[in-house]
Amino acid sequence: MVQIERLAGLTPVGRRRAAALALWRWRAPVLAFAMDEEWGVDPAAPEELFRLAAGPPGEASDRAYARAVAELCTAPLFASEVDPDTVGLVQLEVIAALLAFGELSHEPGPDVAEGVVDAVSGLAAYLDGLMEDSFHDHPSQDAHRRYLADLPDLPNRPSDAGYFASRSHAVESACHNGLRALPDAGGLPDSSAGRALLALCEDFGGEAVTTLRWLRTTGY
Repeated sequence: MVQIERLAGLTPVGRRRAAALALWRWRAPVLAFAMDEEWGVDPAAPEELFRLAAGPPGEASDRAYARAVAELCTAPLFASEVDPDTVGLVQLEVIAALLAFGELSHEPGPDVAEGVVDAVSGLAAYLDGLMEDSFHDHPSQDAHRRYLADLPDLPNRPSDAGYFASRSHAVESACHNGLRALPDAGGLPDSSAGRALLALCEDFGGEAVTTLRWLRTTGY
């Protein structure tokens, strides 16, 4: 796959950071909404996983991540069936990707990182589909159309990609290009270039939160 080939061009640390940035794009949608009380998930648990994913790579980080995963997995969520709404589904998909991210300490090749990136990137197309199926006009639909009309051709972006899928692809491409210039030492927040990449992802996440709130208001 093209995605695997692109990740394969990165160092193991670069692949880890690519997966961390993909997760970071969906950090705000996970943390901005209260989780179902029956899940029994402490909001601090996924927040800690996001922090560790973006932090310095290494054995100490891997051990801390494994401990945080083990703590999260004690929640009732993991021993029961759930029927989430749209926001809950996004939260669950990202939590599952956070758990998968922990496997990178054992499988540093491109496959696991690609799986994390693909899992959360698919949520962008999911939002596009919900907006398209809605009986209501999205408040920013005109701005979305202008964005798509003005967007230059990007390698590997499907021609029929909607707004969020296109935005996600553009941010992902910018992150992958930026990662090549980062030193292996330190975490993403530890350099101005890394913080700039996180900020790109946060901007995307903020838009996703706004749309998820709109979807809830309109009945999704």
